[in-house]
Parts: sequence; C-alpha cells; structure tokens
Amino acid sequence: MKKYNIAIVGATGMVGRTFLKVLEDRKLPVSKYYLFASSRSAGKQVDFMGEKHTIQELTEECFDDKDIDIALFSAGGSVSKKFAPIAAKKGIVVIDNSSAWRMDDNVPLVVPEVNPKDILKHNGIIANPNCSTIQAMVPLKPLYDAYGIKRIVYSTYQAVSGAGRGGYLDLENGIKGEAPQKFPYPIFSNCLPHIDSFLDNGYTKEEMKMIDETHKILGDPNIKITATTVRVPVFNCHSEAINIEFKKDFKLDELKKLLSDFPGLMVVDDPENNQYPMAVTADGKDEVFVGRIRRDFSVDSGVNLWVVADNIRKGAATNTIQIAEKVIEYWENGMLER
Repeated sequence: MKKYNIAIVGATGMVGRTFLKVLEDRKLPVSKYYLFASSRSAGKQVDFMGEKHTIQELTEECFDDKDIDIALFSAGGSVSKKFAPIAAKKGIVVIDNSSAWRMDDNVPLVVPEVNPKDILKHNGIIANPNCSTIQAMVPLKPLYDAYGIKRIVYSTYQAVSGAGRGGYLDLENGIKGEAPQKFPYPIFSNCLPHIDSFLDNGYTKEEMKMIDETHKILGDPNIKITATTVRVPVFNCHSEAINIEFKKDFKLDELKKLLSDFPGLMVVDDPENNQYPMAVTADGKDEVFVGRIRRDFSVDSGVNLWVVADNIRKGAATNTIQIAEKVIEYWENGMLER
C-alpha cells in the first residue's frame, strides 16, 4: 500500500491534540505529517509518533512546497472558510471539523458507518458533522433502513468539552466557586438549555444543526425532527435521549439485534443489572454506546434510545480520521481518483 502525507491544521487545540492521539492509535499508512497552527503556537514542539514535530504557522503559502494528500482541519469556522479552499486548490483533500462547510450542497457531510459513499462526491472538501449529530446517526442509520423514520425528538445532555477549553475551564473553576468566563451562567451544579446562539425561530444553532444535518446525512428532508440541546456539568462525553417514530412496526428483539450488529455501535442494555451507557464509561472510546432501548407506547411504532459517546473522539477527531481512512481506501481500490 502506498504511504500518504497528512497535514493537521489546528494541531494544538483540544480536537487537534486528540487527532494526534487517534492517529497514533489507528496507524494510518502515512509517510509524513505536517502540523499547523496559528502564529501563537508556531515553533513549539510536540511529541508525536515517537518523534518531535515542530508546529508550523498556518499561512496562505504554507501548503505550496509540500506534497500533502489529506489535511485534517480543526481550527474554527473562519479559518476553514479561508484556508480549506486554498488547500483544496493544491489537490489536497480537506476534511473539516468546523461548521463552515456542513450545509454546503457541494460538500459531503459524512459519518463513515452511515454514508461513506458520499465521500466519492467530494470536490476537495469533506465536512465532519456536529458532535451531537455524529453519535445520533450511528444508531439511527440501521433503524432508518429497516423501518423508515417519520419523526425524531432529540434531547441532549452535552459535556463542557464540546465548548472547547473555555467550557472545560468554566466547570473546573466553577467547582472552586469562580465566575464563568465562557458560559453566560455557572455550569457547575447547573444545566444550561442554551448551546450556541439563539435564532429567530426560538431554537439555538446547535438544535438546528442536529435537525439540518440529520436530513442531509440520511438524505431524507421529510423526516420531522425537533431538538432541545442542553449543556450539563460533565467534563467529557455527550448523552442523548432519542425518541423515534417509525413508518413500519417492529419487534423489539429484532431492533436490538440490528443495533448490536451495526459497526461502531455497542449495545449496553441490561436494566435489571443497572447496565446502560454512561459518560464515565464512554470516555476515551471510539464507539457509540446505546441502551435504555424500550418501546414508546404513546405512538403506534416508536422507540426510546439513550445514546452516549466521547464527543472529542467519535464526535470530532475519530470521525474525521475515519473519513481519511475511507478516502485512502477509495484511492487504493480505484473508486476515487487521486
């Protein structure tokens, strides 16, 4: 197998540092890595793959003299808007973790277990979905294929790490009684029904991301979806209560088997022995965990799921790198032109 060169843009951020950990775990066929960040971090050294790597400054010319195949971006939407097209024009496949390109009609939005073939339609940029959307898609996909979906109700319980280092510090410092710097109110001993900014329709941007991205990834704009997203005093790992109404009836045992057999999904569902997914057990894992699987008796064909995943790994870094693995796989088998 050919070896490839990969760039990491935003290598010193929370997700960027997790890129490095996941890349060390998954061992892609890579010859050389290039690490980029802002001028503040340029010149710093990081230990990665048993070597010291020097952080280079991200500039409009930084891709010019380098044979880079894939660039993993996690440096914020404004950086991606400016620099992703520059990289793509150099023939680099950009996989972007920000919200900048997700709803662009010309950019595939990919969860590799769910819609990997959308990668084949890329025009130089592939978008990584929102963290809360990614973990929901993994259990929804086999159920959508088997039963069809009429309606989804999302209720999320999202960790402070989803708000970056500032959110993490607000919880750490809030425990010590310090005032919040990132959130509008204390997050310690509190829940904030407010993630991202409010829109004119009363929803937040985070809630609309889940709605719009679900439609795009499943390729079905007719699913009725509503969402309430809540920030909770948990350091890492998002939890979600997902209520689904199907077009067809189902047998619960069959539905559980569909979930158990789906790649990247772990069923933890033994309420008699208090076994169900939790943030503390999903932390550091790449799988999505599902439990509390039970029929919704209020509709003709409905189910309730409790879904938990590490939002920095599967919800960001791991999903991005899984997309890169698929790109390489498609190059190797001739499905995608280099």
